[in-house]
Amino acid sequence: MKGKADASKKGEGRLKAAGGAGKRKKAAASGKPKRPPSAFFVFMSEFRQEYQAAHPDNKSVAAVSKAAGEKWRAMSEQEKAPYVDKAGQKKQDYEKTKANFDKKESTSSKKAKTEDDGEGSDKSKSEVDDDQDGGSDEENEEDE
Repeated sequence: MKGKADASKKGEGRLKAAGGAGKRKKAAASGKPKRPPSAFFVFMSEFRQEYQAAHPDNKSVAAVSKAAGEKWRAMSEQEKAPYVDKAGQKKQDYEKTKANFDKKESTSSKKAKTEDDGEGSDKSKSEVDDDQDGGSDEENEEDE
């Protein structure tokens, strides 16, 4: 019994991992705007280029990340200010883009709802009368 429980847990982990990746792809495919980077990530994009220029033989992502984290923690608030400002600007741009996206999305969903409602009224009056008749001719013959 214990072995079956362990096997099902392993399978669930695989499903969860695969499901998470699918959600990310679906969001990207829908045209939804990406969230803006934080001040640290704005700093990272600049620092990464400097670090790779200074250490061209080092291909380790972990080493770059570790060095960037150490430098970021050592920086004063005044040194971080330009990155915070850039991140704030990117956040404002994101908010505008997101508002436009949400407006378009809500408009398109309203159109979809009205189109769906319109499809139900495509029946002709005679078909509606037939449906309300109470049954087919065969049922009426059985009643006699």
